[in-house]
Amino acid sequence: MSWDVRALDLLQAGPPTPLIEFPAGTPGVRLLLKDESAQPTGSLRHRHARALFRQGVLDGLITRGTTVVEATGGNAAVAQAWFARRLALPYVVIMPGKRSEERARPVEELGGECRFVSPPAAIYDVAREVPGHFLDQFGRAAEHDLATELCAQVRPDWVVVGAGTGATSATLGRVRRESAGGEGPRVAVADPENSAYFPGWTLDVPDYATGMPSRIEGIGRPRIEPGFRPDLVDLVIPVPDAASVAAARLIREVTGLPVGGSSGTALWAALELAERMRGRGESGTVVSVLGDAQERHLATFHDDGWAAAKGLDVRGFEERLRDRTGLTPMGG
Repeated sequence: MSWDVRALDLLQAGPPTPLIEFPAGTPGVRLLLKDESAQPTGSLRHRHARALFRQGVLDGLITRGTTVVEATGGNAAVAQAWFARRLALPYVVIMPGKRSEERARPVEELGGECRFVSPPAAIYDVAREVPGHFLDQFGRAAEHDLATELCAQVRPDWVVVGAGTGATSATLGRVRRESAGGEGPRVAVADPENSAYFPGWTLDVPDYATGMPSRIEGIGRPRIEPGFRPDLVDLVIPVPDAASVAAARLIREVTGLPVGGSSGTALWAALELAERMRGRGESGTVVSVLGDAQERHLATFHDDGWAAAKGLDVRGFEERLRDRTGLTPMGG
């Protein structure tokens, strides 16, 4: 068996991630959470990484012994290092800022090499200079298999997801475009503060940029990335960062999963969408994608001191969430 054939076999998808029922508080609307924290590396980035590696192998850019390179600082690096180890390939990730053991350790435990660079914006140029194949998760943004898997589990009317590279919303949107009679789910993108996707989509400006970083890890971008396909998105919902934090905490309260802010962003948008459906007299199923669940989030999005230091007042949003879902406070 040739190396590339064996590599593609090793890059096959695993079992589907589960769906979790969540109270929508809206008669006729069923709300489900697609739990991507169940991936082997604990996040939606696992799908992104597999798609990037598969595309690299198919294009002949990744072969036996190729050093694989990326510029990133989060879950993507862990997922990519996992696949690189699976294929016995060297992996180098260029991370922004000063060395952080919290970020480096999971990658290095998988055999990857972390190089930290300042200023942070230089990571992309540095990555391109490393001999090997630059995955370039934003420039390439390979579409993956979430939509196919999800539609085999349930027939959603809407799917709500945050946008980082844009690949997930494009993957979901393409299903509707290519299905007979356009019967696939409609796609809503949940967008945090400072991100370019909502204003760019609203104004129909494909190169819109805010120049400001998102406070919600994993989603939101200071510019519209090449992988984002506005023509495949039905709705973009802006979400206040404090609402994202409040919703992340509610997910943990209901499911026990210490999710990050991106999952909270998507849930808040999903509940807002459910309200809009009720106002139009519509019923149906809404799926909100959980990006990850990591213990490290307990020290950030689930910590009152962290939120206060960021200037995020979540109390009002927590009350609105309970009104929307019909959930009572724990112990209440």
